[in-house]
Amino acid sequence: MSLIPSFFGNRRGGSSSAWDPFSALDAFDPFRNFSTPGGGGENSAFVNTRIDWRETPEAHVFKADLPGLKKEEVKVEVEDDRVLQISGERRVEKEDKDDTWHRVERSSGKFVRRFRLPENARMDEIKAGMENGVLTVTVPKAEVKKPDVKAIEIAG
Repeated sequence: MSLIPSFFGNRRGGSSSAWDPFSALDAFDPFRNFSTPGGGGENSAFVNTRIDWRETPEAHVFKADLPGLKKEEVKVEVEDDRVLQISGERRVEKEDKDDTWHRVERSSGKFVRRFRLPENARMDEIKAGMENGVLTVTVPKAEVKKPDVKAIEIAG
């Protein structure tokens, strides 16, 4: 008899007398019915896509790891008020009725990340590229104009 409550399900089949403390972890999915904003109730840890933003002397560079996505499945947009939006969707793999799934760990669903760009961003020169599942968005910076300094002679 198992010490794990039956609401976790019995994924191993059969009735084993040995207690397995990890058997519940295989069946328990706290995000099973998790609904994402704007999305349909997919299991979606993908919503929290991690993006690095670094600033170099020449540009702001954004890098996002998007393994398994094609460039056609990702959108990079800029709104008028200097907001960079990176979004996309990884679709759930088609299920075949003859297949038996033992574990589903890869996430699916939609993601949207937004970043307010600084005043020095050159909005008309933004470039994006994708290589080996890594999206790189480069936002060039405007040159900082050095103020003209004029010496004023002091009278008296």
